Amino acid sequence: MGAQAGEMVKQPLGLYASEQFATVQAPCPNCQGLPQALWYFKGETVTVPQAGQPVTGFDAGKRGADDVAALNVRALPGLVWTGATRHWANTHLLAGAERLRLADGTETAFKIVPKIPTNLSYWNQDSQAFFAQRTLSIGGEQHGATIIARTIWPEDFRLDLQAQAQPLQAGESLKQLVQFEHGGARSAHQSRLLWQKTPAAQPSLAGKAVLGVLLNGAQGDDDEAHGGHFALATGVVAADGSYQHWLVNNYYNLATNSEKGIIAAVTPFDKYMADLNSGQAFYRPSYMLVAVFSQPTIPATIQAASNRVYQHFYRNDFVYDHATNNCAGISVDVLHHLGWKVPQSGGESLLKASAAYWYIAAQERSLTKGRAIYDYLNTEMTRLFPAVAFDAIGNDLLNIAHTGTTATLKGDMHNMAEQLEAIYFVRIPQLPSSRADGLAPVYSFAQYQQQAPADRSQWKIIPVTPNPLPEHLKDGWALKPQTAALMPLPALLFLISGLAIIWFLLRVSGKALRRLFRNKPTA
Repeated sequence: MGAQAGEMVKQPLGLYASEQFATVQAPCPNCQGLPQALWYFKGETVTVPQAGQPVTGFDAGKRGADDVAALNVRALPGLVWTGATRHWANTHLLAGAERLRLADGTETAFKIVPKIPTNLSYWNQDSQAFFAQRTLSIGGEQHGATIIARTIWPEDFRLDLQAQAQPLQAGESLKQLVQFEHGGARSAHQSRLLWQKTPAAQPSLAGKAVLGVLLNGAQGDDDEAHGGHFALATGVVAADGSYQHWLVNNYYNLATNSEKGIIAAVTPFDKYMADLNSGQAFYRPSYMLVAVFSQPTIPATIQAASNRVYQHFYRNDFVYDHATNNCAGISVDVLHHLGWKVPQSGGESLLKASAAYWYIAAQERSLTKGRAIYDYLNTEMTRLFPAVAFDAIGNDLLNIAHTGTTATLKGDMHNMAEQLEAIYFVRIPQLPSSRADGLAPVYSFAQYQQQAPADRSQWKIIPVTPNPLPEHLKDGWALKPQTAALMPLPALLFLISGLAIIWFLLRVSGKALRRLFRNKPTA
């Protein structure tokens, strides 16, 4: 993917050809995209399907992941958040980071996009030193003779297509790989082939479709973010093993303005990870399991389902919730509805959730906060914790690969065992920036409590501002929001039971005291 000075590099968008899309600045009146989606991206550079290209539809009678029947895998996502109109590959940052050498040897002036005022994870001298040592892929704009970078991706971060398989050893687990060196924020990039169907023949994996299961670690200085983040990615293995052009299905809360400018979207991998303001890699380490398939059917189906879920998401047919509908939960729901019944772990404890409801409600004087902790403790763990979802999906993938079992597969996913070609584990370290080192994500509520300060008033929390969808853009299910009772029935029963027990104990102890005084001998 070489480039001449100022020439835009054409790279695929995941499983799709870039020629199928037009690059525009939202909102655009003649685009095929949903008006709600274009509203969220006002002022942003995005790609939308070219006129005449098939666009993902949706069933207005459904809310989200339940709308994945009869998918058209050739229909395009309604919008991809690229953030840039141009791309340059094989570039080198020169001393002082004020000039850039392009693939053809020419040099040009170089700048980076301004920092978002609320962003704590920005470029600094450490970033400059790191990027100066390697070949880079740049996404951004060209103004005259100056390239202004928005995304900077190290091209040495790629799959090792010549690797020999190194399966998990006895006593070794995916969890251990994630937790290596406290999460590996400063570790080297790693591409480890865990399994390959025909290792002796070593058929080329280039050109084959993939599913990436992506886990981002905990933020080092945000006590609301120890759980990490989760996403599914799809694309095609490049000849050089690069994966920067894959598409990531990134679910974030649309109802607030991210302090880093993140907007939930189907997003190119390099932008998702290395946007100078919103890139995940600038503030935490990440981990990815890459499943390579002999046929594109399964990755294409998962992407098509995700495209449809986004249509509902932008319409506000369902909304993001940190406990019940977060990044892991939405992604796992997509897999479940397609027929991949990822093994579940259950919730923490209904009894514990009910007790915590009343404790927090009393302590915070808020039934809303009581309901929030109840939902956290009562939500199925693979839907709640990104790390648990990553572990469950990864272990099931390895089990399917090694044994050929189809016990967790049906429907669109039933051919996974025969189509799996290889599985990689990829560690992506944190890119040097002004942000504190991130950590491995937590796997339980108890671990969360250990990692965050015991005194909640000491938590470091990055505030956000509201970003509600305008009323005139709401229709269908957005006008009938899903609401949960502030006082769940199990918590109410827990309270009644507790009061009954207290009443019983008081009554029994009262009777005992009366008998004691009645039988007490008189002087």
